[in-house]
Amino acid sequence: MIIVVSETASDAEVESLIHNIEARGVSVKQVQGEERRVFGLVGDVSGIDAESLERGGIVEKVMKVSAPYKLSGRSFHPGDTAVTVAGPGIGSVSVGDGHFLVAAGPCSVESEEQILKIAQDVKRSGAGLLRGGAFKPRSSPYSFQGLGLDGLELLKIASRKTGLGVMTEILSPEHLSDFERDVDVVQIGARNMQNFTLLREVGRLGKPVLLKRGPSSTIDEMLMAADYVLMPGKAQVILCERGIRTFETATRNTLDVSAVPVLKKRSHLPVMVDPSHGTGYWDLVEPMALAAVAAGADGLVIEVHDQPARALCDGQQSITPAVFDGLMQKITRVREALAA
Repeated sequence: MIIVVSETASDAEVESLIHNIEARGVSVKQVQGEERRVFGLVGDVSGIDAESLERGGIVEKVMKVSAPYKLSGRSFHPGDTAVTVAGPGIGSVSVGDGHFLVAAGPCSVESEEQILKIAQDVKRSGAGLLRGGAFKPRSSPYSFQGLGLDGLELLKIASRKTGLGVMTEILSPEHLSDFERDVDVVQIGARNMQNFTLLREVGRLGKPVLLKRGPSSTIDEMLMAADYVLMPGKAQVILCERGIRTFETATRNTLDVSAVPVLKKRSHLPVMVDPSHGTGYWDLVEPMALAAVAAGADGLVIEVHDQPARALCDGQQSITPAVFDGLMQKITRVREALAA
């Protein structure tokens, strides 16, 4: 539900109105308004009578929002959102609302030498963030599970030496304090997109959050998951399309490029695309990355490894630093063509 406040309403009257609504267990969020003060009501609004609000003289209009998601949708926030990643030693990079961002790095952190070399390579080619897995959710319990907290420490070292912000996946609330201290963008992986307890806790950190679409999730479900992160009112969310599970077996997943314009239409949040997980094969990363850019994506998440054949995780979908450098040049040309 959205309420438009009358231009004649005083600040005291508006504060009293908000207090009365919140007393019913409904959150009130300020919405961008050009001439009027506009507020979005989030929660169970079944007990709020629209006609009574309008009769009070303070509210000019009440509009119901039909979409199941509120905070991530354009009804409450019609303009595009830019998410900014900033911190001591890393400067500032943004994604969304005209800002394009590439996060690149290995699927998993393997050693200090490995992560530092790759970080230096991808930065030289124009990446704005270093992605790398410290905690790895693997389908097989016998597969490499990541270096854990030691991996976080190595990411921090690479960040300090290159000036790249760190994006990495969190698996459990028990590591919230570590991520709050050492991570610049907290990634919610596809398997945890509907881990609602984790979503709420991560939302309280006040960090930028990359939310990956679940392999069997609809776009509406993804946006409702984003609302869980946004509800505490502290986090910024970046949506990430990374492929969905279909009957097709030629690729690891089916990269839903059409999700980009659909998400951009329904949501104000930035949209990034992960062509590495979306296809599962290194030689498909470049064409699908360029397709995502052409479709309007605000950024890309790409797996890069200096020795893919020796990678401990997902080497088959990792491109080399040399291929990444060439891809970044092509991305620039595609974006220039779109802007012409």
